[in-house]
Amino acid sequence: MRVDLFDFELPPERIALRPADPRDSARMMTVDPGATPPVGHAAFRDLPSLLAPGDVLILNDTRVIPAELRGTRLRDGAAASVSLTLHKRVSGHEWRAFARPAKRLKPGDRLVFGGAAGEGDRACLLGTLEATVTERGEAGEVGIAFDLSGPVLDEAIEAVGHVPLPPYIASKRADDTSDLRDYQTVYAREPGAVAAPTAGLHFTQDMFAKLEKAGIAFYRVTLHVGAGTFLPVKAEDTADHRMHSEWGRVDAKVADAVNKARAAGGKVVAVGTTALRLLESAADEGGRLTEFSGDTDIFIEPGYRFRVVDRLVTNFHLPRSTLFMLVSAFCGLETMREAYRQAIREGYRFYSYGDTSLLTRARS
Repeated sequence: MRVDLFDFELPPERIALRPADPRDSARMMTVDPGATPPVGHAAFRDLPSLLAPGDVLILNDTRVIPAELRGTRLRDGAAASVSLTLHKRVSGHEWRAFARPAKRLKPGDRLVFGGAAGEGDRACLLGTLEATVTERGEAGEVGIAFDLSGPVLDEAIEAVGHVPLPPYIASKRADDTSDLRDYQTVYAREPGAVAAPTAGLHFTQDMFAKLEKAGIAFYRVTLHVGAGTFLPVKAEDTADHRMHSEWGRVDAKVADAVNKARAAGGKVVAVGTTALRLLESAADEGGRLTEFSGDTDIFIEPGYRFRVVDRLVTNFHLPRSTLFMLVSAFCGLETMREAYRQAIREGYRFYSYGDTSLLTRARS
């Protein structure tokens, strides 16, 4: 499909730079292609009343790490400032990362983040982290081998890293201590993401209590969201776009519980596009969810046949993005174009810290 079919104009003032406070006070648009009219308006606090007893919510419990590293490249006695956004762990000490500016890096370059260079293995104690560039890929991607490994490396990244705010926020303000709390779901527990599963940012413990009282179950899966989620689609045709892979896991107990809920007539509600992509990756052709652990690079665009997810809680996405393509596949392109027109007209707040929506899958 032509990528320009997924383009739209978004006024800059519609981009949220801070989240709603409290979290569950955000607005929520409802979109159901089978309803008349298909677009409605509610608040996120209304979610329990918009679901039915027996429905199941699927939450992505990945935890965001401070994956933005700012430092210095050392080469032949010369130094230059660089920054990296880690996006996928390869081994105990190796990561894939997006570099800025990437043209300053080549294999063999030494990188120093935090304190002064040359401190070697004492890095995490001195607030310094060192690495070597191992390879240079496409679109600013590089391979990095850190001097530290395993839990010690994780501690060092926590010490010197910054919250990896999306570019549309980071270009307007610096990260601060509020983001350490705000850019994390209340149920996050598995470290590894470099971007938040932002639909989950609206949930509170009080909301979970209300959902439980309403007879709605919730289960956790894990997909470590990569920085590739922020990359624009530069191809003119969706067939030429390459998705970056992300690691995910669906436990057997969760798969079994979801299958039983579906068999009993319950709807599967994915909280966020990350949860949806993982569930669809773990489902067989008949829609039965199976245990899953590994990488997925599933790319969902109009024409995709959904296997397991019935409804989707998701924020408002960027134009020409794979995420807007996904929601257009879920509800229909024209339905979503009209929904976004209304969202802009009605003053909804867009993107990671913005308002949210509850989508119902179009029936073919």
